[in-house]
Amino acid sequence: MLKAGIVGLPNVGKSTLFNALVANAQAEAANYPFCTIEPNSGVVAVPDPRLNQLAQLSGSRELIPTRVEFVDIAGLVAGASQGEGLGNKFLANIREVDAIVHVVRCFDNDDVIHVSGSVGPARDAEVINLELALADLAQVEKRRERIKKQLRTSKEAQLEDALLERIQVQLDGGGAVRSLGLSDEEADLVKPLGLLTAKPIIYATNVSEDDLASGNSYVEEVQKLAAQEGAETVRISAQVEAELIELPEGDRLEFLEGLGVEEGGLQGLIRATYRLLGLRTYFTTGPKESRAWTIKAGMSAPQAAGVIHTDFERGFIRAQTIGYSQLLEAGSLVEARNKGWLRSEGKEYVVQEGDVMEFLFNV
Repeated sequence: MLKAGIVGLPNVGKSTLFNALVANAQAEAANYPFCTIEPNSGVVAVPDPRLNQLAQLSGSRELIPTRVEFVDIAGLVAGASQGEGLGNKFLANIREVDAIVHVVRCFDNDDVIHVSGSVGPARDAEVINLELALADLAQVEKRRERIKKQLRTSKEAQLEDALLERIQVQLDGGGAVRSLGLSDEEADLVKPLGLLTAKPIIYATNVSEDDLASGNSYVEEVQKLAAQEGAETVRISAQVEAELIELPEGDRLEFLEGLGVEEGGLQGLIRATYRLLGLRTYFTTGPKESRAWTIKAGMSAPQAAGVIHTDFERGFIRAQTIGYSQLLEAGSLVEARNKGWLRSEGKEYVVQEGDVMEFLFNV
């Protein structure tokens, strides 16, 4: 299961957001820095109405959505890369996640202390980004020093050093490694370094409930910053999400409509994180269960089968496949087969978003 780490300055709403993401999470949302010392982790379902429709079509007894794990990482401060404010520990926690959800405070509230004394979203985001870049720079310099003696005799060391030099120049200039567009081979080469700025990022702009529908000038600041590095932004109100949890299911939509929005920001955040990680969903469906499966974009049918069980990949013969929308149009798998809409796909087939599949394999 893939992990997304929630980061930001202290008191920007990270733990409130995390508690809302994972309703049973016990992260303490206290109004002081470093209230979260150990990362809190929780697994959330990826919202997908297609799964409900497939379950209805098949009369499934159980629905199993795909999931993403979120990790609440304590607030970073300036100097974290040098160990300030337990920085080394927190940076190590970020190395273990696949993507970063960077929460930026975009609301005014005199009752909630700001670690810098005032709200400044672009400045706050840059503080975090700088600390991540400085930590990466230290890693790169250490690695270049380590392979220095091998440069005369090893072509592999020469290739690695050339790549590390490119990365170092990028970091020195205030850029992120993710903006370099590394090839798969290059990314694999530096993967052991666990570079923080190589991880994909989403900026979650945390606003008051009054600004959830239309945003504010603070949000625009973050959007401008994100656009410069090709990152995505999602507008959320951690306080609204916390209030939604307390409401009965039937009252939530009415509450959101009163704020001028159709859904809470968390659903958008979960979906955006899923997209950010380059993931796709395919489905299996039947009377027993309808289930969403997570795969990487570009996976072949045997690789997708292997997500269910390694034996499925090893013994793969073919996959009976139909697109989700076409299956709904047919009304049932039997009717889809009668219409000739059910395709038989082989080992070279690249699974598409929303495919509904049944695998045939040798044990």
